Amino acid sequence: MAAIRILFLCKNVLKWGIREQRDEWQKKKAPLLPTWASTTESTCNALGEGGTFFSLLNVDGYKVSYFDVFSCIFRNNYLLLYKILTINIDFMTFTERAYPIFEKAIADYHVHDNIDQPIANPYEEGSIEYYLYVKNWIDTVQWHFEDIIRDPQIDPVEALTLKRRIDKSNQDRTDLVEMIDSYFLTIYKDIDVQADATINTESPAWAVDRLSILALKIYHMKEQVEREDASEEHKAACQKKLDVLLEQRVDLSTAIDQLIEDIEKGRKYMKVYKQMKMYNDPSTNPILYKGKA
Repeated sequence: MAAIRILFLCKNVLKWGIREQRDEWQKKKAPLLPTWASTTESTCNALGEGGTFFSLLNVDGYKVSYFDVFSCIFRNNYLLLYKILTINIDFMTFTERAYPIFEKAIADYHVHDNIDQPIANPYEEGSIEYYLYVKNWIDTVQWHFEDIIRDPQIDPVEALTLKRRIDKSNQDRTDLVEMIDSYFLTIYKDIDVQADATINTESPAWAVDRLSILALKIYHMKEQVEREDASEEHKAACQKKLDVLLEQRVDLSTAIDQLIEDIEKGRKYMKVYKQMKMYNDPSTNPILYKGKA
C-alpha cells in the first residue's frame, strides 16, 4: 500500500552546512482517507509502518535533498507521526548556478525584444548572480545589434551609430568578464597552490563568457527549429546544429566546473591579464591621438 507522504519544509534550514533535525511526536488531524480505508487502527497498518519521501529543491545555490522517514499510528481519529528529517546539502556547480541565470536574462529580453529596453536585474546588486545577469543581458542586446547592422537596407548614418554602440557594448562585456574574474580571484585568494600546479590558457570568466554566448546560440537555434514559416529542410538542418550546441553546452560546462574545482583544490592557479584594448584608448589609437595634435 502507498504510504502517506508529507513534506515538512523547515524555515530554519541552514544555508551553509549540513544539518539533521529531529522532530518530536506530532499529533496531526487525520487527513481525508481514500475510500478503501476504514477509520480504525487497521488504517495505519494498511498504510504501512513507516515510509519514505524524497524531494530535490534548489535553495540559494545548493541542492537540498529532503529525506523523510516516519512511522504512523492511528489513534482516536488522529494520526500520530514520528518524523526524522535529514537535510543533505550539496553545493551546486558554478555552471548549474550560472546557466539558468543566462536563460532568464535571454527570456526577459525577449519579452519586449527591443535593444533600447532598460535592464531590470532581479538579483541583489553586488552578488555574482547580479553580474552574471548583466553579462548575459549585454551579450543578448549585442546579439541583436549584430542582426540589425547586417541589414543590407540599413541607413548608413544609423549603421555608424549602431557601430559605436557595438564598440561600447564590447568594452562593457570585457569589463564584466574582468569583474567576474575578480570574483574568482577573491574567493580563491587563500588557496594553497600545489607545487606542481599549472595555469590554464583562459581564466574562468572568459570560459563563462563563452557559455553565456552559447546560451544565446541555443535559444536562437531553437527558434529556427520551431519556425512555422521555415521549410522542413531548414528545420532539420537547424535541429542538427542545435544537437551539436547542446552537446557543446555539456562539454563546456563540465570543463568550466573542472577548472574551478582544480583552482579550488590548488591543482591550477589563476592569473588574470587585462585585455588592454588599444583601439578604445585615445592615448594608444593613432587615429585618435594624432587627431588631437
